[in-house]
Amino acid sequence: MNGPFKIKKILNNNVVIALTEQENEVVLTGKGIGFNQKQGEILDDTKVDKYFVLIDKSEQEQYKLLVPHLSESFIGVMNEVIFLISEKLDTDFDEHIHIALTDHLSFAIKRLQQGLGVKNPFLIETQTMYPKEYTIAEEVIQLMNHKLNVSLPDGEIGFVALHIHSAVTNRSITELSKYSLLINRLVSVIEDSLKVEVSRTGIDYLRLVRHLRHAIERSELNQPVEAHERLEKVLKEEYPLCYNLSWKLIKIMQKELQTKFPDAEAVYLTMHLQRLSPN
Repeated sequence: MNGPFKIKKILNNNVVIALTEQENEVVLTGKGIGFNQKQGEILDDTKVDKYFVLIDKSEQEQYKLLVPHLSESFIGVMNEVIFLISEKLDTDFDEHIHIALTDHLSFAIKRLQQGLGVKNPFLIETQTMYPKEYTIAEEVIQLMNHKLNVSLPDGEIGFVALHIHSAVTNRSITELSKYSLLINRLVSVIEDSLKVEVSRTGIDYLRLVRHLRHAIERSELNQPVEAHERLEKVLKEEYPLCYNLSWKLIKIMQKELQTKFPDAEAVYLTMHLQRLSPN
C-alpha cells in the first residue's frame, strides 16, 4: 500500500497514525517514521526506507493500546525485528504478528528483569517441525539481546518461531502449541511402548517428528495417502509391535484432532518406528 499519507497523530518516533487519500485511517510503523514530523503534514514515503502499514481496524486498535506501555527504543528494535522476519521469509504474512510478537517479547523482557524465567518444554519439537522459522527466530533473539542489552533465554527462540509460523500460515499460537504438545505426547508413548529413549538430536527423531507433522497436516487437509497393501502385509507380519503401535498413535491423533487418518499412514509410521526399535 503506497502513500501519500497525511499524518493524523504521532504516537512516537516509530509509530504514526495517518490517513490515506481515501481518508482511511492506517497505522504506520517504521524506524524513525515519526521523527521531525508534524500533525497534518504529508508523509513523503519515498524518504522512508522501510515501514509497515496496519490496515485491519481491530489490529490498529490493539496496537494503539499497546504502544503507550512500550519504550521507543523497544518499538524501534521491534520494527527491525519485523523487517528481518519479512526479508528472511520473502512472503506475505499476517499483520497480527506486529501485535502478538511485540506483546510477547515485551512481556518476556519484563519477566526476565523480574527474575521470572519461563521454560519452553517443546523447544526441540518446535525446532524440528519448523526449522526455517526457528533459524529466523535465533537471529531475532540475537538482535533483541544485542540491541536492548538483555539475555533472553534459548526457550524464547521456540516461542518466536511459533509466532513466525503462525503469521505465515495464519494459524493461532494456541493451535500450533497444541501440535507441539501432541507430538511430545506421541514420542513419550513410543518410548514407553518400545522401551527406548529417543535421542532428541538424532536423525531418526528428526524424521519421525517431521513425518508426524506432515501426517497431521495431511489429515487436516484431507489429503489422500498412497496405499501399499503388499508392504502393509509384510510390515504387519514382520514388525507387529511397531505396526500395532502405529495404529495406537493414529488413534491418539484422531481423537485429539477430531480428524480422520487414512489406513496407509500406518505403513509409513511403522517404518519410522522400526528405525527406533531396539529389536
